[in-house]
Amino acid sequence: MAQEQNTSRADHCAAVVFNFCAGALLVATLLGCANPQTPDEFRKSYSHPAFTAELNRPLRDVAATFQSRAPDCLSVTVRRSVPGPTYQLIDTAYKPRIVASAQRVELYLQMKYVRGVLTTIGEPEGGYYMLVADVYPVDAKHSRMEMFGAKGDSTLGRAITGWATGKDLGCPDMTKG
Repeated sequence: MAQEQNTSRADHCAAVVFNFCAGALLVATLLGCANPQTPDEFRKSYSHPAFTAELNRPLRDVAATFQSRAPDCLSVTVRRSVPGPTYQLIDTAYKPRIVASAQRVELYLQMKYVRGVLTTIGEPEGGYYMLVADVYPVDAKHSRMEMFGAKGDSTLGRAITGWATGKDLGCPDMTKG
């Protein structure tokens, strides 16, 4: 009988420790996976911008280019296929938004899974943020851009930098990254 009590008590203690560890792991996972819900939270999730550029263009010109190119180039839905034992198609919709004022121009790009992904956790309204580009005036003829979420040498980063500089107004190939 004493052996059974010791085994039962040991099993109970093991179960308590297991449940505590599993709970702690779940909390840590959920806290670590919190998705930024606003552009400001997205910026703050980085220690510094992924890319910065000094622009030889006034803020109003950059704003006009962003306002004309972003909707034309970034409002797209991309279909990707995932090979494997079962073939899966994933459709991702991208949605840009531009906020312009005399103090800065902001370009946000959000992505939303519209097919092929059953569940998304912590998705902000409009989709997950994948890029925020801020442009500030330096003086009447120059601006400075800070980009969060995309490096300047990525497909998306090169396109946005091209628009900001006015040197390349082409659309990025959204199927590449």
